[in-house]
Amino acid sequence: MPFFVFFIVISAIAYVYYKVKYVRTKRAVEKEYLSAKSSMSLGLFIMFFGVNQLVIHRGALTVVIGIIFILTGLGSMWAGYKAYKHYVPLLAKENERENA
Repeated sequence: MPFFVFFIVISAIAYVYYKVKYVRTKRAVEKEYLSAKSSMSLGLFIMFFGVNQLVIHRGALTVVIGIIFILTGLGSMWAGYKAYKHYVPLLAKENERENA
């Protein structure tokens, strides 16, 4: 479905964007922050890919693999979100120290 393909492409672009920013930054906390955001983007990519497979194909093997992709994507998004919530205050403190 074009709907899911759009979100697959957008999440893949977001993943590449955050990984490029990760490589270019020098600050440690910002690297972890960007890594968390890229983990969430990759999770979305995997989840949307799994949902797309469930919608397009109806074989038993495809359903099992699609569910595995959805669960893996949700796990990656959850872990990335927890890391993101952890590093947001630390990044704010680091930015204050640099600007002061």
